[in-house]
Amino acid sequence: MSKTYDRYTYRVTWSEEDREHVGLCAEFPGLSWLDPSPEKALTGVRRIVRDCLRDMRRNKEDVPEPIALKNYSGKFMVRVPPETHRMLSVEAAESGVSLNRLVAGKLR
Repeated sequence: MSKTYDRYTYRVTWSEEDREHVGLCAEFPGLSWLDPSPEKALTGVRRIVRDCLRDMRRNKEDVPEPIALKNYSGKFMVRVPPETHRMLSVEAAESGVSLNRLVAGKLR
C-alpha cells in the first residue's frame, strides 16, 4: 500500500484540557490522537488515518481528496452585510484601489 495517507494535512497542537498534544488531520476532522509527545501525536494520527483509509477502501467508501492535491482558482464569494460592503467600497475609493485589491490585502 502506497503512503497516500502522507498527502493529507496534519497538525499537532497542545490541548490544555487534556494536558497533552493532539494530532489532527484536516481532511478527517473526526479523528485525533493524544500523546504527551508532539512527535508521537503526529505518528498516532497518521496511523489512524492510514487505518481509516484502509477500511474505507475495503468498504468501497468515498475517500476524501487531500487538500494539497486540489486545484484552487483563487476566487471565492463572501457575503457581508450591505453596510460592510458600503464601508469597504468607500475605503477602497478613498485609497484609490479596487474593492477586490482592498479586501485581498486585508486577508493577508
